[in-house]
Amino acid sequence: MTAIIDYGVGNLFSLVSSFGRIGEEAQITADKEIIEKADRIILPGVGAFCDAAEKLRNSGLVPVLMNEIKKGKPVLGICLGMQLLFEKSYEYGEHEGLSLLKGVIKPISAVAENVKIPHMGWNSLSFTKGAHPLFKYIKEGDYVYFVHSFFASDCDDSVIAETDYGAPLTAACAQKNIMGCQFHPEKSGEVGLNILRAFCEMKEGAIC
Repeated sequence: MTAIIDYGVGNLFSLVSSFGRIGEEAQITADKEIIEKADRIILPGVGAFCDAAEKLRNSGLVPVLMNEIKKGKPVLGICLGMQLLFEKSYEYGEHEGLSLLKGVIKPISAVAENVKIPHMGWNSLSFTKGAHPLFKYIKEGDYVYFVHSFFASDCDDSVIAETDYGAPLTAACAQKNIMGCQFHPEKSGEVGLNILRAFCEMKEGAIC
């Protein structure tokens, strides 16, 4: 079972629906015991970094998440959930992240000119380190759906895919059992479902 952490940020039902389409159980929860019993965890997120970080910390679930990560449980951050995995964000100020991955969140406008902000729509993936296990059922060049104005930067160690939107932008990251997608797998058709399918095959402590 996959636990989708509910800390008051975003509409999570499309995620649950996507898991149902691939025949996998998922549960939206803020319950510590359910998260601990889950086989894997998704950290979702939409909106502003500062608000989401505050809500996540106020939920009391950060220590639970950290403990499960230490055990080697697979964790996938989606969109803003991925950004929260990094050290800090410069979205309307300077805000601390979870520091699970090295890197910072910067505005797309800092690196790309003459593009519409937010970056909203379908863009292709370019693998940076070969086909990560998260991508075992998709191929380089497949298209996924993005909605974001900020991106992860200074994070070369963990980047596993980029997309081109006026400049190369981090599309996905991974370090051991910690993974993130800037795009929305639940809005990315069969490609997104195949990414979730691969995530559901990951076992605790078995990800390199």
